[in-house]
Amino acid sequence: MRIAIILLCAALLGACASGKRSKMAERNTNQTERSTDPSDRDRSANRPAPAQPAAQPAQANWRVVSTKARFLGKDSTSIRVYINLTVRKGSEHATVEDFTSRFMLNYVIYPDYNSRERLGYGNIPLTAESVVRETSPESGDVLTIFFDVKKPANAVNGVMLAEITEISSGRKVLNDMPIRFKATKLSDRFAFFDPRTNLPQQQHFVNVGDTVIVRDVLGSVAKSLHLYRYQHDFDPAQSPMNTTPRPAAKVLGLDSAMTVMTNQPFSLPKEGLYYFLEDTADAFGMGLVVADNRFPKITRPEKLIKPILYVSTNTEITSLNNAPDFKKALDRYWLTLMAGDQSLAKGAIKAYYGRVEEANRLFTTYKEGWKTDKGMIYIVLGPPDRVQRSRDREVWVYNQRANVSEINFTFNRKPNQFVEDHYELVRYVEYQPVWYPVVEAWRTGAIRE
Repeated sequence: MRIAIILLCAALLGACASGKRSKMAERNTNQTERSTDPSDRDRSANRPAPAQPAAQPAQANWRVVSTKARFLGKDSTSIRVYINLTVRKGSEHATVEDFTSRFMLNYVIYPDYNSRERLGYGNIPLTAESVVRETSPESGDVLTIFFDVKKPANAVNGVMLAEITEISSGRKVLNDMPIRFKATKLSDRFAFFDPRTNLPQQQHFVNVGDTVIVRDVLGSVAKSLHLYRYQHDFDPAQSPMNTTPRPAAKVLGLDSAMTVMTNQPFSLPKEGLYYFLEDTADAFGMGLVVADNRFPKITRPEKLIKPILYVSTNTEITSLNNAPDFKKALDRYWLTLMAGDQSLAKGAIKAYYGRVEEANRLFTTYKEGWKTDKGMIYIVLGPPDRVQRSRDREVWVYNQRANVSEINFTFNRKPNQFVEDHYELVRYVEYQPVWYPVVEAWRTGAIRE
């Protein structure tokens, strides 16, 4: 029986398709639906998205289910904006022609999230030249819109609110993105580009052996960058109820150093955290996690053990880590929790490690996504029902968990030298009445997606 369930484990993990859509994205984590023009709306992008989607038209329409954006300085007068979209009608993914013929894009730029002053606005023609489709195991089926925006005079920072509208239904999806018009960091001018598409990556990880290019928008600036590799096993997130001060940051041991040139492809053959710097005196660079070839999936037994700490006791984790055979120990763990019921074990395995994979895809920063505070909450509680966002804070709102009508989790943005979008949870002991019943639901097989 133990061998059977491990084989079942492997099959289930393989069935978690790398390109499956993130439920979090579909619940408005990176986008919110609106029914008004961006130039007339309340400018505060941290207003909650509706808990329930608007009534659907009788006939199915194409729908934007996820968005993610970034910018790069192009020259002294303009920036280039890249917006990644997943657009579907049922299970069908939109082609470039589907999208360009059925959608429109408008944007407005404000000084900040709560400001009403307009720094700029415009309508972006959607054509086969400005929209690219990419299909890959890492990102799934994604459309990328790219366009240039003139820098507002005398503006240092801003927030772009981009609105993508499905013309026939009038459904509108909003994406918000902070912008620095005065380039102060390496990541304002350079990004990790995919050589297959010549588009910047929207995630902070690649797989061992992948070809990477650090380049500017035009691919014309030749610059030597310092590259440092750190081989460090970062700690996973602490319990949401653990209010003790965070331990001091550990000094990372440098494994190796080298130099690379911008706009020239290279590959990174070893796993680890890589740090790119323009000047050794710079406080901020660009971080990139190089993971094994299965990431964001986790398939090796010794790695499968680690993420279950969020629903396990200290004794269970110690026993698993000290086991002479990780496969048999993991088999025994799941079967014991499910009282020997293989059907329950199958459902729990599929649901739990499916969320681990999505957490890795969505939240990897300088460490794997499952180890981050956002990843922990996502794995245990699932995607939030709505998200309220400002420049340096996100609030995840869950409508109903463990007989509590509504629960909020606040994440403060904590940029570091590696990435800008790392967030830390504000912890409270009051989360106990919500957290422990959900953990128990995992341990009894009640959560099966």
